[in-house]
Parts: sequence; structure tokens; C-alpha cells
Amino acid sequence: MELKELKQQLKPYQALLGFDYGTKRLGIAVSDLMRTIATPYTIINRRDMEHDLPQIQKIITEKEIGGIIYGLPLQMNGAEGDIAKQVRTFAEKVYAETGLPYAFWDERLSSSAVESFLVKQADLSRAKRKKVLDASAAAYILQGALDALNRV
Repeated sequence: MELKELKQQLKPYQALLGFDYGTKRLGIAVSDLMRTIATPYTIINRRDMEHDLPQIQKIITEKEIGGIIYGLPLQMNGAEGDIAKQVRTFAEKVYAETGLPYAFWDERLSSSAVESFLVKQADLSRAKRKKVLDASAAAYILQGALDALNRV
């Protein structure tokens, strides 16, 4: 769904969840209830949906989530590759279990932008970057979508 449709389905004072999908790790960020600021939250080390879904549902309940933003890894020419298809499939499975509305956000270069920031600005070692990169990338993705949501 488009961001405009997502915005129409959200109730006041519901946070958004942001996902940076990976086959090994799922970076997670959450917004505040006013949907203005995205914050890195956690990383789920992925196994399968039976393992991942209970953790996702726990976060949805705890953080009063009303919708989800998925980073969609488009190719530089804008085309969707295999990973983008995996993200869409994952989103459909999460929707089937949660019923939460969702939208996709172009995440091209988000991980590299965040990693560059963590190296240059935060001066984090490689080991520390690995621990926060996926959740920080999810926050970067979610913040872009939040900013766009406030304009539609």
C-alpha cells in the first residue's frame, strides 16, 4: 500500500514499526506515538517465521504499533530483485498474522549511509557497528517514511 493509504488506516497515537529485512537478521526500529521520530530498537536473529513472529508480535504489543514500514531494497535502476521479492513475501506473512497495515520505503543505500555515519561520526569499531547497524538502518528507513508521511 502507498504511504497515503497507510496514514488513513492509522489511528491516533499509534507507533510505527520499521524493518530492515535480512535473511540472517531483522533490524527493528520504532517511532514515538506521534510518529515523528524513529529510534533503533533491536535486532532479531532470524531462523524461520515460527521463531520470528512471536518476537515481532511482542514488540507490536509492547510498543503500541499500528502499522509497519518495510525497507524495500531496490536496485540502483529502481527494479526489484530477489531480496525485494523476499521482503514482499515476508510482509505478507506478517500481515496474515498481525493484520497491521504496511507500506514499503525505498531503502537503497540506507545501510551504507548508516555505516558511514557510525564510522565517521560515532567512531564505532567494526564489532560495535555490527551490533547496531541493522537496527540503525531500520531507524533510517523508518525516519524517511515518517518524514514523508507528515507531508502527505
